Amino acid sequence: MKKIIMYTELSYVMGIIILALGTALITVSNLGVSMIVAPAYLLHLKISPFAPFFTFGMAEYTLQGAIVVVMCLVLRKFHFSYLFSFVTAVLYGLCLDVSLMPAALLPSQSLASKLVLYTSGMILATLGVAFFFRTYISPEAYELFVKKVSAKFGVDIHKFKLGYDAVSLVLSVIMSFSFFGFGTFEGIGWGTIVSTILNGTLIALWSGVLDKGFVFKDRFALAKYFDEE
Repeated sequence: MKKIIMYTELSYVMGIIILALGTALITVSNLGVSMIVAPAYLLHLKISPFAPFFTFGMAEYTLQGAIVVVMCLVLRKFHFSYLFSFVTAVLYGLCLDVSLMPAALLPSQSLASKLVLYTSGMILATLGVAFFFRTYISPEAYELFVKKVSAKFGVDIHKFKLGYDAVSLVLSVIMSFSFFGFGTFEGIGWGTIVSTILNGTLIALWSGVLDKGFVFKDRFALAKYFDEE
């Protein structure tokens, strides 16, 4: 079967839109968001009652902006690609807020409907990440932090990612207890554990599907601006 050409710039756009939609569906399922976005979601839940303008998407790029700053301090350097990682976070946050509006209208009262929303969200979110892996444009701060800091200290990226996920989970639990009372797991549920276990596998499966059907090529000669070498 002849493969279809897909430009990496389009892959970037697809990644943002599909990941945002998947995250929105997981959120409205109320079965537990992923541990990566849980801290931002908890910030949104805590602050929005007093500042309604502080959306989930805004919490996402606010937190990711802080992560970029911390990364620059750890690395002791700055590059254009780091700044564009924040741009990616803003675009994703805006798409997330837009996606949450229609997603909130979907039926989510019964367990069956929650499972449909969560499963659909997982499928879309992992597909979005797979698209992100096929573009030279800077990903969100979460992925960039793991990639750059693990390389800085010579730590295996997969082990570092596991550690980063574990820290995110612990931080989320601490934030939930601090914000809403001890023993209260806001935004954290069995879906959080499921996503932790299955995310990597689903992303790998989607990667195989994309590589089987598409050839990814750059449309514009911009990759050099994102290369630190």
